[in-house]
Amino acid sequence: MRSKKYIFLISFFLFLSFVLPSQQAFAKKVTIKFATLAPEGSTWMKVMKEMDSEIRKKTDGRAKFKIYPGGISGDEKDVVRKMRVGQLHAAGFSGVGLGEILPQVRSLDLPFLFRNEKEVDFIEEKYFEYFYNAFEQKGHILLGWAEIGPIYIFSNKEVRSLSDMKSLKMWMWEGDPLAGALFNSLDISPYPLSIMDVLMALQTGMVDTVYVSPLGGISLQWFTKVKFMVDIPMAVSAGAVTVTKKQFGKLSPEDQKVLKEVAARHLRELTLLSRKDNEKSIEVMKKYGLKVISISDPAKVEEFRSVGVSVRKELTGKLFPPDLVNGMTKDLDGFRETNKE
Repeated sequence: MRSKKYIFLISFFLFLSFVLPSQQAFAKKVTIKFATLAPEGSTWMKVMKEMDSEIRKKTDGRAKFKIYPGGISGDEKDVVRKMRVGQLHAAGFSGVGLGEILPQVRSLDLPFLFRNEKEVDFIEEKYFEYFYNAFEQKGHILLGWAEIGPIYIFSNKEVRSLSDMKSLKMWMWEGDPLAGALFNSLDISPYPLSIMDVLMALQTGMVDTVYVSPLGGISLQWFTKVKFMVDIPMAVSAGAVTVTKKQFGKLSPEDQKVLKEVAARHLRELTLLSRKDNEKSIEVMKKYGLKVISISDPAKVEEFRSVGVSVRKELTGKLFPPDLVNGMTKDLDGFRETNKE
């Protein structure tokens, strides 16, 4: 009788293994609608397509991206609204879009906070878990940082000091509190516009000055309407990819793990490639006649940095919590002390 019982149990488990479908076989196929301002053919799109391809392969097609490039889904604020109602599920954001979801992430965009790429990497790695948890509370999963790059002033007038900026017709990304505080500190009345309207504003002369990464200046074609670039970066624009927690939750735990691991690796690659592309973009623009204005006087450089300190003080406690900003600046001071060379 005992041997017959064992035979029955073995037969039953074999039936479960070979006849009944696995949990993965029942897993729902999930399409993640992804939006970005990056145009077709850009490094951003190349890496995103490679990431999508690997995710499809490793999940046997259970997870895939449908990508909407070139701003066809609207400005970043439009994209955030569409994500809230489920029309879109994921996006590649600059700090402005990220700040619509989580205001304190704009601490990474503070003017003149970072002095080199090593400092950026140090802070983003150290504070990743903090921001991951904060985004999750807002209904988003942070898949990884995707740096936009250093932000420079591009103008049709020469800018060699802070006083030169007072006569500029400066564009400001509409509704950006960080840029608003910066220009308030500089005593500048900017022209708030959607990023989609800037090229026309440059063409008509409504504005004569913009701020953007070199790669962004080429991708958006703004560089064709300006003559000068100031070589001191105002900030290093953070970027990241998030997916709504609701859509992420439709994936099986195994596929969630794949998405996180693949995205983290590709987005790190994207950051490194973007840094190289930003350097190349400056050389390309120079060949088209752009003149780079070098500010090497330590006193003038310090003058610019002092504006960053005043913006930090103005927005701490309003846009981001004091503990976060104080912790980041303290950690940066320690990092600089350790890496003096």
